[in-house]
Amino acid sequence: MSKPKSSSVEHRSDGSQPWLHQKGRVIQEFGTVKQFPVALSMDTRLYSCQRLNKVLADTRILHDLYKKYHWLMRGATFYQLHLLLDKHAGEQLELIDTVAERVQTLGGVAIGDPRHVAEITSVPRPPDGVEEVPAMLSRLLEAHELILTECHDAAARTQEMGDDGTNDILVSDVVRTNELQAWFVAEHLVDTPLVHA
Repeated sequence: MSKPKSSSVEHRSDGSQPWLHQKGRVIQEFGTVKQFPVALSMDTRLYSCQRLNKVLADTRILHDLYKKYHWLMRGATFYQLHLLLDKHAGEQLELIDTVAERVQTLGGVAIGDPRHVAEITSVPRPPDGVEEVPAMLSRLLEAHELILTECHDAAARTQEMGDDGTNDILVSDVVRTNELQAWFVAEHLVDTPLVHA
């Protein structure tokens, strides 16, 4: 005789039924570091994680601005800027992963939730609508400069504290990428004719 079918989901012993709506306790709070054998003090790792998470929050906002402006681009240089901004967004996405993984390597907790990012970032919020192209490009340059200012200071401090890995990521990856991208964007704001009459 077969067992009657139930209308509710039952626990299956074969393990093929997902256990949905799981809840769990927080096992590490944001802003803390756990002990890792990376030859850096707890204070150094905590400081580096705080600085990296600030850079990470600003970089995530810059990435999203690049994607937004990639979609909203207008005018005669639409195609060139559309492609450039998407390329820059991809490079910022790589930085996001690099910085977040460094936080984790130091035993910290990388900022993840976009609502948390919005609380920490220093990058000003743009209008929800479409601005004129020069204003969009200027916002990108301002975000780059905020990140570069933060990185220069954080790189110097982490080097003083002996955190060579964080210093290297800040200088070799974040600073160099942002400087190059700022150059490319800034050149689109030069008002020069293609030919002289």
